[in-house]
Amino acid sequence: MADTIHVDVVSAEQQIWSGEATFVVLPGEAGELGIYPHHTPLISRINAGAVRILPAGGAAEELIFVAGGYLEVQPKVITVLADTAIRGHDLDEAKALEAKRQAEETLRNAKDKAEIATVESELATLAAQLAAIRKLRNR
Repeated sequence: MADTIHVDVVSAEQQIWSGEATFVVLPGEAGELGIYPHHTPLISRINAGAVRILPAGGAAEELIFVAGGYLEVQPKVITVLADTAIRGHDLDEAKALEAKRQAEETLRNAKDKAEIATVESELATLAAQLAAIRKLRNR
């Protein structure tokens, strides 16, 4: 068996994915990170986007949408502590598009800077979620 690294993806609500992988890609704060087994230790904030996990044993790639959180990498373990995490097959494009439409309407009617910043952050997260849905659909 090829070299593997243990991966745990958890949110505040539940454990999303746990297992051995040969490669992981995720949206780090400074850009996309690719992690192989025996990676140098690392702690980073993560942005909204798709975590792609290539499971050991040749199973199909796992896609998980995360909306922020933290990443810890050790030579044999990757831990993703996500603010929000949704398995790829649970993503709902219609709901995301409706939420985006509502957020855009709220932004048009926003009065103060705090409300604008909150809605813009929500729109960025929804855009990342829709991009993850497109990645999943185009596999």
